Amino acid sequence: MSAFRLRLRSDVPRVLRVLTPLLSLATASFQAMAQGVAADVRPRARDLGVAPGVFAPGPNNAITDVAGVRVGHVTIDRGDRVRTGVTAILPHPGNAYLSRVPAAVYVGNAFGKLVGATQVRELGELETPILLTCTLCVWKAADAMTEWMLAQPGMERVRSLNPVVGETNDGGLNDIRSRPIEPDDVRRALDGARDGPVEEGSVGAGRGTVAFGWKGGIGTSSRRLPASLGGYTLGVLVQSNYGGVLQIGGAPVGKELGQYAYRNETSERGDGSVMVVVATDAPLSDRNLERVAARAMLGIGRTGSSASNGSGDFVIAFSTSPDVRRAWDAPRHATTELSNDQASALFEAAIEATEEAAYNSILKATTVTGNGRTVSAIDVDKVREVLRKYRPK
Repeated sequence: MSAFRLRLRSDVPRVLRVLTPLLSLATASFQAMAQGVAADVRPRARDLGVAPGVFAPGPNNAITDVAGVRVGHVTIDRGDRVRTGVTAILPHPGNAYLSRVPAAVYVGNAFGKLVGATQVRELGELETPILLTCTLCVWKAADAMTEWMLAQPGMERVRSLNPVVGETNDGGLNDIRSRPIEPDDVRRALDGARDGPVEEGSVGAGRGTVAFGWKGGIGTSSRRLPASLGGYTLGVLVQSNYGGVLQIGGAPVGKELGQYAYRNETSERGDGSVMVVVATDAPLSDRNLERVAARAMLGIGRTGSSASNGSGDFVIAFSTSPDVRRAWDAPRHATTELSNDQASALFEAAIEATEEAAYNSILKATTVTGNGRTVSAIDVDKVREVLRKYRPK
């Protein structure tokens, strides 16, 4: 055997040691790219001609159309069992504790874990960003965000903090009992929050969720009022993991596709959960923000939810307006807020944007396999057929 062949044979193990991780990295990158492409080519509701309501969306048709609001996702796929994530919503670029926004919580059905809700309802303000994650991870996420907040400049003497963390149960696709969220996942979601377009579908806290029997996820939408009604912007982000009888723009999609609650004696009964986050730049007090939040549940109802016994349905609403902002150490707050009568247009905007955000969460979601189960994305071509049948032009 020639010296060249001997040298080649002896080098094979070393070459394999070098190539194997590179091939694994390339495979992972390809899979991630394929997932991203799949999400990109799937339509939003407006691509199908579904544009709920009468008000126009903002430029991104997203919660980030409310100036200053930022969203960050961390999507977690570990092995073949963990499919979950974290989504962070930051109300403004500053420190949420030092410069607090008025906020309110509305409970559609309280079968859920919304950490921090009681203080928000008592004081009417947020003092941290909002996190969304999986059910058994809310306390780990809250602890990690507390550490992140306490490390921010100006927080050296803070001795009390109210982290706000919502959840839905992704235990079908995710090994939820392993409680897979780590502090670094939370930090990356918070540090990575950005304005502009928001990624939707099977990402962040929506990675392992299921809606109406199809893959659910994260969806967002916005509305901008005309100048005659104040010119305010309202945006919504939804984490969909709920059920019922899906209808899109009034078309009975669930019934037509043969997948809906109460189809037979053994069928699902619409259990699950939904988290809705509403942001607006309109100067609203926490009292009127609660009224806005209540209307968001009407938007969820339009999609076919009955807020069943086993469904945790929560809405958090906040205002970013400087006119109602609250400095943490100010002895008095001089605020100027909209009157009750001027809130009606924002009620309509909240209903419209919530309905559309929920549709986007389902339409943009991609098929996910995890924890021994596969949940398919809704068939967009079949949805188009149903829409053509019930919504002829």
